[in-house]
Order: sequence, then C-alpha cells, then structure tokens
Amino acid sequence: MQSLLKKIIINTIVRRRIKNDKAVTNYQLAMGWRELKITFFSQLKDVALIITGIFSAAFGFKGFLLTNHFIDGGATGISLLISALTKVPLYILLPLVNIPFILLALKVVNRTFAIKTALAICGLALVVATVEFPNITNDNLLVALFGGFFLGAGIGLSVRGGAVIDGTEVLAIYLSRKLGTTMGDIIILINICIFGTAAYFLSIEIAMYSLITYLAASKTLDFIVEGLEEYIGVTIISSHNEEIRQMLINNIGRGFTVYNGKRGFGKKGESQDVDIIYTVVTRLELNKLKTEIEKIDPHSFVVMSSVRDTKGGMIKKRPLKH
Repeated sequence: MQSLLKKIIINTIVRRRIKNDKAVTNYQLAMGWRELKITFFSQLKDVALIITGIFSAAFGFKGFLLTNHFIDGGATGISLLISALTKVPLYILLPLVNIPFILLALKVVNRTFAIKTALAICGLALVVATVEFPNITNDNLLVALFGGFFLGAGIGLSVRGGAVIDGTEVLAIYLSRKLGTTMGDIIILINICIFGTAAYFLSIEIAMYSLITYLAASKTLDFIVEGLEEYIGVTIISSHNEEIRQMLINNIGRGFTVYNGKRGFGKKGESQDVDIIYTVVTRLELNKLKTEIEKIDPHSFVVMSSVRDTKGGMIKKRPLKH
C-alpha cells in the first residue's frame, strides 16, 4: 500500500516539477505527500460544503417557498416562477433552466467549475424530488424571510465549495466583462424582469413577498461568502516568492505586483529585505488560491481585503480559474 501511494505521488505530483529522469529525493517526496493531503482534504471540504448547501436550499424550497408559490431571483426564481405557472415539478426545471448557464461556465470559468456546478444542480434536483421536508409555516412574512434565509445559505455554502446552484452569477460575470458594467448591475436588471413577470402572472402581493425572499437570500449569501465584493485583494509575504509567483501565473491565471519591503522580528526589531506580492482575484478563485499557497508555504503571511472594483490588468482579460 505504501509503495503504491509512493508511486501515485511521484507520477501525479513530483514528476510535474521534474523535467528529467533524476531520482526523486526524500524532500521532494515529502512535499508531494503534503500537497496530496492538502488537495484531498480541500476537495473533501468542498464536497461537504456543497452537500450541506444542497440540503439547505432544498429545505428552503419544500419547507417554505413551494407551498406558498413564492419565488426568488436568478435562475432559481425563473424555475420557481415556471413551476408556479405550469405545474411542472421544480426538480425537472432546476437542471433545464440552468443548462445554458452551465454551458456558459465552460467559457467564463473552466471545465472543472462547470462540472462541479452541474453535479451540484443535479444533486439539488434529486434532493427536491426524493427527500420529504415538513411545511414549516403558512405565514407569508415568515415564509419569505426564512425561505430566503435557507435558500441563500444553500447558495452561499455551494459557492464556498467551489460551485453554484444558481447559474445567474455566471451570466453576470460574462455580461459584466462584455458590457463593462458591474455584476451587481446585471443581477439587478435580471431580477427586475423576474419580479415584474411574477407581479403580472401571479399577483403584486406575491411579487412583493418574493422580493423579501430575494433580499433575505441575498443578505444570507453575502454573509456566508464574506461580502458582496466581486474582487479580493491578497497580499502575500513568503520566503517562497518565486514559486508563488509562478503559481499565480500558471495555476490561477492572474497577474501580480511585487513590492520591496522590510520584515521586522525579534525584541530588538531586526529587519530583513523581503518581496511582498500583491494580487487581485475574484471570490470564486479565493478558495483555490488559499489552497495553492498552503501547498507551497503553510507559514506564509497572507492578508485579504475587499476590493470594490478593478479596471485594467488581467482581471477582465483572463477567464476565471477554479
């Protein structure tokens, strides 16, 4: 078993960094083993977050929204609206409505993200179809607030796991790049159309309660994924600067800025020269970036801060990597 594991590490991780047939050192093997463990537990955490998000969103649907014909924004809202008008089961509409967004994710993000998103949406449809949840309340205000809360928590947990169960954000990313507007503007325009249609076909009262549902879901989503900001500024101080720079270019697909600074330590305040790396990533890329930094240098000092918006550089020109 140990020899098989050693072969896997050498063939899948170490050989990517060694371009010749030199013997693998114990240090390289240990680094490969550490990278394999980090990757495994990172993927395990992503799966747990996505599954939890699926059940939270399904509970929001069946425990609150469906029995009262309330809707949400985005692709989820479109599915709920069509289900209320046509009586087509929601578990059929969820994958169908999101198919264009999944295909768009192949272009806007990448294949891995699109596959994870497709699996998450299909998982949500399966849970909605097979798992029974009790109808918690028929009070319209409570339905709107708590239905939105559980739905928003489900979407947020899925985003934290590296996928989405509502494809509208992918469309917003794509259109914001094409039109030069912010994601928030695009999402607001989409939801105006959805809630306007709900007011016409259902009722103004249902549309107003559905707007409360959307606000509750969006605020919960913001809380789960730590902010509305599309971009996150990341400052990295590490003794493995060159490896981190190569990782940003090759794995994340982002540019960076290097500052020359000094690092102080000890009681006497001794200082030494250090390169400080600064880059800007989207919130969908943040989880992958933290994992890659952990693989290279678990002792690096990383500071993350919200960025309202960006202009120029590689942010708008390069597709997302996740």
